[in-house]
Amino acid sequence: MIIRDLESVTAVEWGNGLSRRLLLAADGMGYSVTDTLVRAGTTSPLEYRNHFEACYCVGGSGEVIESDGTSHRLTPGTLYALDEHDLHHLVAAPHEDLRLVCVFAPPLRGDEAHRFGEGAPSSY
Repeated sequence: MIIRDLESVTAVEWGNGLSRRLLLAADGMGYSVTDTLVRAGTTSPLEYRNHFEACYCVGGSGEVIESDGTSHRLTPGTLYALDEHDLHHLVAAPHEDLRLVCVFAPPLRGDEAHRFGEGAPSSY
């Protein structure tokens, strides 16, 4: 059995927030779980070419914008899943941080971090 809490894991700065990585590839579960904080007022262009990701909003608000411009509001209780390595923009509301619990398959190693400002969406 694996038991972890936010105080026992290292927070990884990923560009526009923090990712607390609770389960990783080394844990052998076949997926990873993160508690992710997206800083208020940020926009993150993202594309996971090597992972599928599902995110469940547990705090704050924002939106996820698909590559065709379709916007979906994120509030506590909303889940979105990137089932086609979707290019998307993750936007946190200007007045509050957005908090997501995310599952990645295959799992993250734990050292991945986004790089923004290179003219393309950040990917890993």
